[in-house]
Amino acid sequence: MGAGHSHRLYRHGHSPVHALPPHTKLAAVLAFVIVVVSTPREAMWAFAAYAVLLAAVAYAARVPAAFLLKRLLIEVPFVAFAVLLPFVAEGDRVDVLGLSLSVNGLWGAWNVLAKGTLGVAASVLLAATTELRELLHGLQRLKLPPLLVQIASFMVRYGDVIADEMRRMRIARESRGFEARGIRHWGVLAKSAGALFIRSYERGERVHLAMVSRGYTGVMPVIDEVAASRAQWSYALALPCAALVVCLLGWTV
Repeated sequence: MGAGHSHRLYRHGHSPVHALPPHTKLAAVLAFVIVVVSTPREAMWAFAAYAVLLAAVAYAARVPAAFLLKRLLIEVPFVAFAVLLPFVAEGDRVDVLGLSLSVNGLWGAWNVLAKGTLGVAASVLLAATTELRELLHGLQRLKLPPLLVQIASFMVRYGDVIADEMRRMRIARESRGFEARGIRHWGVLAKSAGALFIRSYERGERVHLAMVSRGYTGVMPVIDEVAASRAQWSYALALPCAALVVCLLGWTV
């Protein structure tokens, strides 16, 4: 995990949020999501307050609204599920624009949309301000089981390797005049998938042998030990602490 590895969600910058140690940001986002999920769905104003808090974080991190909104499209399947809830849920019904909708379904749809959108937005901001390598270091720092961290690290690295191998194989097929146009070409694609699996397995074996020959014993070395000061923890936890105040007010007001 010592080599650099960028991802498409990351937005390079030098903001105070970018400068925070990764484990503080991970803890802050996890605490924020827990607080949001714990908020009663009837407290609509509380979710608006959470959105304002995230907007403040995005402003401090210099993350443009267009960048954030574009990445929020990942939650479209959840939006589709939420839209169906008022039609399929049971209970009392209410007429809205000539449609008979379930009251419980409407509340459930709002609950999914509000909490899901806020959780995804917080995750996008985390990814936009933290490099993937730093996220893995942060998980290590938070004492996540080392085996899980290593699996995540290898998945990230070999995901790009396999994608690049697929691209080269596609270019090789196209350079020979191949173009998949129907079911009769599925055999060629299946053989390509089999060859890709074999190549990936062989490369994994070679990398493992190389790691063992260099002293790998099942634990990845930590090259950069990043510690967080009290000020950095206070800055990172400002978001979930403010959200906790809103949540408590949502239960009492």
